[in-house]
Amino acid sequence: MSVASRKIVSCGDLAFLVELDSLSDVLALHAALKALAPPEMVECVAAAKTVLISASTPVAASELAALVRTMEVPAFRAADAREVQLPVCYDGEDLTAVATMLNWSVDHLIHWHTSTTWTAAFGGFAPGFTYCIGEGPDIARRDTPRTQVPAGAVGLAGHYSAVYPRATPGGWQLIGHCGEPMWDAQRTPPALIAPGDRIRYRAVRERVELPAAKPTQAGEVTYGVQVRASGIQSLLQDQGRRGHADLGVCESGAMDLRSARRANVLVGNQTDEVVIEHLLGGLQLQARGDLVVAVTGAQCELEVTGGALHPDVDAYHPEINTPFALLDGQCLRLGAPSRGVRSYVAIRGGICAERILGSAATDLLSGQGPAPLRAGDELAVAEPQWPSFVADAKTAPALPRDVLAVSVILGPRDDWFSADDIDSLLTQQWQVTERSNRIGLRLDGIPLGRHDRGELASEGTVAGAIQIPPDGKPVLFMRDHPVTGGYPVIGVVNHHDLDQLAQLAPGAKIRFRLYHAPSVADDAIGLGGKR
Repeated sequence: MSVASRKIVSCGDLAFLVELDSLSDVLALHAALKALAPPEMVECVAAAKTVLISASTPVAASELAALVRTMEVPAFRAADAREVQLPVCYDGEDLTAVATMLNWSVDHLIHWHTSTTWTAAFGGFAPGFTYCIGEGPDIARRDTPRTQVPAGAVGLAGHYSAVYPRATPGGWQLIGHCGEPMWDAQRTPPALIAPGDRIRYRAVRERVELPAAKPTQAGEVTYGVQVRASGIQSLLQDQGRRGHADLGVCESGAMDLRSARRANVLVGNQTDEVVIEHLLGGLQLQARGDLVVAVTGAQCELEVTGGALHPDVDAYHPEINTPFALLDGQCLRLGAPSRGVRSYVAIRGGICAERILGSAATDLLSGQGPAPLRAGDELAVAEPQWPSFVADAKTAPALPRDVLAVSVILGPRDDWFSADDIDSLLTQQWQVTERSNRIGLRLDGIPLGRHDRGELASEGTVAGAIQIPPDGKPVLFMRDHPVTGGYPVIGVVNHHDLDQLAQLAPGAKIRFRLYHAPSVADDAIGLGGKR
């Protein structure tokens, strides 16, 4: 691969895309970077025609961009790639329809699928879902996607074939079923297929069903909390799982990372200990043993009842952003927030939870991590590690007002939009809708058009990306975003603003302002990434 064939475009202040001439070049650069493993690199995501590279700081991103511009990359040799064989029972619901669409017999369709050598190109919307490309016809997706595709389903769409690792909605044409688990978090590596692998499908007569996951049996907790009520949504979160986006796993973690870290610091924990992220009030926790607790994030009333309260006191009200004692038998209740939407509960010692890929974060898109909390759940808490100290209360970060101004770097696909559309993005107020969640904030306003109406090949995405779907109304990706996407990203919000965005309620307004910072893009001509 020649150095001249690499074009770098900005993707926020922490990441950039490398545009390449072919899938072979993508796989070659991806393999070279994964083998080199620069310490400043956080993610390296192969896609159809690009590689997304992200770093921990803007300075590190610039250093990585300089490295990519000049590094020697050996050519990708398909013959040297690992071969993975997948047994398929060809009994899919769309098998006959696809054969008819192509004017083929079912036997000819099966022969083509099994005789083709497919190349694993890039990960998709779920851990273990890998787009495998092969030579052959362009298969149209279903007009109406299914609300539920079963785990193990083998699908076709465009020039790609893939196996669904878990039950999920999907619009691919289903031609069979594979009994091999595509994703196992306890396996090393957890994904059965990696970018660059050669895939061969092998026909088998009988379907093998994937075994259902066995629920873990938790013992009685003697030191910790019992969930008496979980409210709308209560999740276990930490600082997230970074470095696995090429497997289809995004960073996830607390929506408001700053508040989660602050809660842990207040009770004397390490900043990455597991906390409870709670949405919009109603959480009730009863102590098993004497605990030290802190609540941060949204402004809400705290109430402690029961246990060893003074006989003349029915309840007391601790302050948020301040550590307090929750004694054995006492119950803590979080009220509805007056500002902000997400609260974080840390307990001295840290909440015990199973870690997947180094994190206990609950990822609602991919299904990784612990299930959402329910009434009756019991959470064990570890003994505090000495020496550790309960922190003094300091000034808490400001919660957003009704209109939040956030900084945005244009790109990587701002050139798909006219100057008028970019002005419309930057001058109007966008309203957060009720369809917003941990995956993304869906915004309402005057829709944006785009002068490039072509199809964008799937490429890597980051938290903070402002994706523009066909209806022209932005989706601002948050912590549980998909790792690749097929709609153009007009700009990316500065990573420092994500914590405040996490506290916006439906109805709140957002203003985007151009972020004046140097760009890593090859053709940058000014500030803010505008090209």
